[in-house]
Formats: sequence, C-alpha cells, structure tokens
Amino acid sequence: MKLEKMVGDRFKERPSNCVIDSHALMLRGGYMKGVANGIYSSYMPLKRITRKIEQIIREEMDAIDGQEVSFPVVLPAALWEESGRFESVGSELMRFKDRNGIPMVLGMTHEEAAVQLVREYAQSYTKYPFMIYQIQTKFRDEARPRGGLIRVREFTMKDAYSFHTSQEDLEQYYDKCHKAYERIFARVGIPEVISVASDSGMMGGSISHEFMLLTPIGEDSIAVCPECGYRANMEAAESILQNTKDENEEALTLVHTPDIHTIEEVCSFLNTPQEKSCKAVVYQRNDNDAFVVLFIRGDIDVNETKLTNYLKTEIRPAIITEEVGLHPGYIGPYGLKGDFTVLFDSSLKNTNNLSCGANKEEYHYTGLQIERDCGKVEYHDFAKITEGGICPQCGKPAITVSRGIEVGNIFQLGTKYTKSMGMQYLDQNGEEQFPIMGCYGIGVGRLAASVCEVRHDDNGPIWPMSIAPWQVHLCCVRSDTPEVKACADKLYEELQKQGIEVIYDDRNVRAGVMFSDADLLGIPVRMIVSPRNLEEGCVEILARDKSFSEKESLECASKRVKEIVASLMN
Repeated sequence: MKLEKMVGDRFKERPSNCVIDSHALMLRGGYMKGVANGIYSSYMPLKRITRKIEQIIREEMDAIDGQEVSFPVVLPAALWEESGRFESVGSELMRFKDRNGIPMVLGMTHEEAAVQLVREYAQSYTKYPFMIYQIQTKFRDEARPRGGLIRVREFTMKDAYSFHTSQEDLEQYYDKCHKAYERIFARVGIPEVISVASDSGMMGGSISHEFMLLTPIGEDSIAVCPECGYRANMEAAESILQNTKDENEEALTLVHTPDIHTIEEVCSFLNTPQEKSCKAVVYQRNDNDAFVVLFIRGDIDVNETKLTNYLKTEIRPAIITEEVGLHPGYIGPYGLKGDFTVLFDSSLKNTNNLSCGANKEEYHYTGLQIERDCGKVEYHDFAKITEGGICPQCGKPAITVSRGIEVGNIFQLGTKYTKSMGMQYLDQNGEEQFPIMGCYGIGVGRLAASVCEVRHDDNGPIWPMSIAPWQVHLCCVRSDTPEVKACADKLYEELQKQGIEVIYDDRNVRAGVMFSDADLLGIPVRMIVSPRNLEEGCVEILARDKSFSEKESLECASKRVKEIVASLMN
C-alpha cells in the first residue's frame, strides 16, 4: 500500500474535544472520523487493526469449540418481552416501530437472540454442551459517550453464549473461557490485563468477572489487595468497616443548627469528625417513584449499584418537594415519619454518639445510638469500598483503589433467559430441564483504543506487531532522487514478495513530515532509504518504540526485516 493513495488526513494539532490520548491520536492519525455523538466511521488503518483483533478472537474462540454464528442487529421487541428486559432495561435500549407498526429494538446485547436460535435445536441432553459466538455491530444509546472508542453508542463486539446441563459443566467452561481471554489480551499486546470480580448488572446471573486494563483514564474503579491478590470492581467489592463505640454514651440531644445542611458543615459546626455522623441519602425508585431513605456513615459514599441490586429496580436521586414530608439537610433516623423505604448501611454498625438530622428545619441531634434510639434495624452493605479499607478476602486493611478500562467480561447467567423464554430439554430420565447459560463479551473497537491508550508516546501510537495495521513502514526520503527512488521501489517489491505487510511512503515531502506521519501510524518497524544511507550502501532499520536501531546492507535489508518481523510476532 502506498501512503499517498490512502484516504484520510493526518495532522499535528490535538483536537480540542479530546480528553484522553488514544482518542486524540486516533483522530490525528486518520484512523476514524466522528459522525455523531459516540458514533464513528473507520478509515483503513483502524479497519486493518480491528480485523486482526477479530481474527485473534476467532482463533481463541474456535480453540474452545466455539461456533461462529450471526444474529440480526434489528430484533423484534417480542423477544425482549419474553425475557422481561424490554421494560426493565432503561433508555440505553433503542426502541422503535417498523413501517407496519411492529415494536423493534436495536440489539445492544444478544442473549435473547441466542436462545431463540437454539431452543428448538437443543431439546435433548445429548446436544449439550455447546457454545455459539458472533462478531457483530451493536447499538447502546449511552447517555455520556466519551473517550473516542472507549465508550460509544455504536460498536462492534464479540459476544459468546454457552449452554450447559449442569452448574459444574458451566463452571468448567467458564474457566476455559477465562483462560482464552487471557490469551487474547496477551496476543493483542496487553498481557497486563487483570480479571476482577464484578456486578452482573442488567445481564443477570450470580458470578461475573471483568477484564480490566489498569490506566488512570479508566472509568471503572478497581479495589485491589496487594496482600492476598483480591481484585473486584468497586460496584461489587464488599465494604467492611470496623467501628469502636465510645466508652461514655451520650444522651440524644437536640441542637439548633441554623442554615447548615451538608455533613461537612454539620461536623464543622459541632467540631466532630465525619465518621461520627449519620447522613441520609434519598433516592426514588424508577418503577413506582417511591422514596428510599438510606442512612450511612457520614464519611462513606453510597454504592448505587449495590442499592439497585437490593431493591431490584433502577433508582435516581430524589426530587424532594414540600409535600414529601422530608427536610433536606435535616433528615435523620430518629422520629422519621412517612411512607418511605428506610435502609441502614453496615458502616453504622457498632456506633454511638453520632450526629444526625432531627427531621426538623435547622435542627440536628447529637448522641445518636441507633439500636437504643431507633429500635432493632437491619444493616446491609450499600457502601463503596475505600482506600485502605479491609480486604473481604484476607481481612487486612490493605485495599488500594485503581482506575481501569473494561476490555472484556464473562458472566455465569444461570437459567435467567432459558426459563423466561421457555427453552427446555429432556434429561437422561426424560424430565424437562432448563439449560444453564454463560455469556462472554469483548468490545473490538474499545480493545483497539485501549491498546493505543497504554502503547503510545507523545508522537503517536506504538502498535504491537500482532495488530499493527502494517508490519513495516518504508520511508523513501528524497524520492525526487532517482537512485533513492529506485532502491526504495525495489525494497517495496521484495518485501511484498516475502509476504511482509508494508506501507510505502514515496511522497516528495520533507523528512520531518514523513516521519511525523510514520509516528502517527505507529508501525512497529521502520525502514529508511535516503541519499545519506545510500552513500553508505545501507538501509536504516529502527523500531517505533526505539528499542533498536541498526543499519543493514542493501542486499540483506529485506531478509533482515523479515527476521525482525517474525521475532516481534512471538
């Protein structure tokens, strides 16, 4: 491929709307172009990268007996109504009607389609186990697309679905797929990806893992224990706090706190630490608008995913009007009256002498002891785990919190979809059973952007050989010099004959422009033919990551490059 024929421009300036480096570099380098918010078209370099990623994924899925299939992008809403997700999933699901007035959806995930495809086929235990997968376009109407391909609305994803007759069989296959994912991420050039326990969310199921690439720009927070190796997404990590009661228990006392609303203001006014306060966080259920009042220790944040899972419905921050009967800034557990769901976080266990709202404008209580003043209450974990928190696995106060990009996920779905959609088989005793499912996803475009995010310098991406758009970037410096052009043309032909993927830049431009474009394309190996090199009878060969630089004779240059490419593929 000659660079001068390649569609797409490269430019120096960083786009002003780019928050993260991979987004900026992929726009600057002519990899993609924005079409709408969270929707992009791909130029040739990105298409070549994603095609290689897809091939790696196919090879690893085929190696664990996966069978590639294809589901529609547009699905009848009736399938999602069967599973119950047509109503339960929020506005991320794009719903519409076709010209005949039939409700349809754009597939954001394909569990329903997978069950529909195989439920007539797999009616006997002899058909199991099996796994089907696809690499397909999906659409998720993200509220806040960001970071280029890191979080988009339209995307290409590999999703796989396995079907089993026992939990034990599912667990064995789940482990196989976990290992296959580790191989995939290593092959695309990011072996440092880690797996963490996660929340299953809208997918359902009891056990799930996310594969995280740790980077400061990641949207997800990961709790890690360096002592025992525990790892979990913040949404799923259990928060464990150890409180010690004060020896002297105070009486519940009403205190006038004029024009004071926040925990920070209250604790400052009372001259007490935030961990000696009880704050109220109020939500409304999305299914019926009912109010939920959650009490939690003042220095701890609510994990809304845990709360959503407990309530089994989506929630939103409450809009509190005068008729509700709540006093924002002064809400407390003692004397609270009203038709509310009242919950207590485990961070309030074994506490006393707390400050809290008095359910009266401009008043708070001090000396709160929940069991004494509010009666017997149930505590549940609704909190975000904190830096330095107690590890749920080893019990040591060693938790650290890191940021990460989710590059893949796997779920043990159980019978959530097969039961709701009536998929059954006859077991060995002739009895009807529901198959047990697993689900396994990787976002292809996000994976490409994630590699770029951790494999780049100030000048551009540094693509691993396994997914680089081309293997070699041949630069003909001073192509207006006949001898230089003839030598570069010959090398171009030799490299192609040897099966090397090469992008050839023979434009009559300044060397600085040529090398800047080469940096933005990020090809692992660069060959430079120039008048100075020809005077020495050699070709310069160097690595994009600056790990090596050498000069090779004209006669041996193509052979040497082939050896380098082969070594970098391993």
